[in-house]
Amino acid sequence: MSFSERLALVQELVQRRLDHRMDGMGDEPVVQAMRYAVTGGKRLRAFLVMEGAALHGIPDHQSLDAAAAIEAMHAYSLVHDDLPCMDDDDMRRGQPTVHVKWDEATAVLAGDALQALAFDLLTHPSGVPERAQLALVAGMAHAAGALGMVLGQALDIAAETASVPLTLAEIERLQQGKTGALINWAATAGPVMALTDPSPMRRYATALGLAFQIADDILDATGDEAKIGKRVGKDAGAGKATFVSLLGLEGAKARASGLVAEAEAALSGYGAGAANLIAAARFVIARDS
Repeated sequence: MSFSERLALVQELVQRRLDHRMDGMGDEPVVQAMRYAVTGGKRLRAFLVMEGAALHGIPDHQSLDAAAAIEAMHAYSLVHDDLPCMDDDDMRRGQPTVHVKWDEATAVLAGDALQALAFDLLTHPSGVPERAQLALVAGMAHAAGALGMVLGQALDIAAETASVPLTLAEIERLQQGKTGALINWAATAGPVMALTDPSPMRRYATALGLAFQIADDILDATGDEAKIGKRVGKDAGAGKATFVSLLGLEGAKARASGLVAEAEAALSGYGAGAANLIAAARFVIARDS
């Protein structure tokens, strides 16, 4: 199965799982907002979970809940990230953001509920060893919390009012939390489920997560708003230091390409079985949205 075919399958399976899990939640505005927030998207994090699991001998039916969990957690982060008190975005995936379509209170509550749903999904019996399941839950809590994604968002907010622009090292630290932490969890979920060494997948994920953010910075500087589905040029307008502002456009592209090479090298021990994960790394810097 090619990368594009595998990604499409993951998208379908994860959407179906999320929809099924929310079927019994009723139709209150907060639940409508939850469904809205988890509809669509690239599902790259879910892909990393399921493809990394398959690479370690874990079948799709055992990795699907973890894949759905990371997408619920990611959706929560986007709903909150878009709020006026955070990045203040009114478009996401070409549609009004949750707080615009409903209101800020509903957006906060929908995000809270999606975070809870992520952990609910992780505790669902899936056939993996119980200690692996516990490790996934603990890892998710760490990746999403004050030492991971939340820390990255806090550093990003602080940077907006800092008197001195961030250095390259500081931006990398910020993005390792805001973007990289959930990507790292997703990529290492497979070996964690298989109770094997996650180090190669962690090296892959570290390079991939940074490449992903550099690609986002490039898209913010040069992308087509209609294709991206959200406002562009916000970083430059706010005077924020980014990989593009510090490295220049060509320098940022070169850094992203080098990181993809690092990601590929991390998977060398897996042989041909890692072809789709390598393709995912290349996709990250070639995408236009």
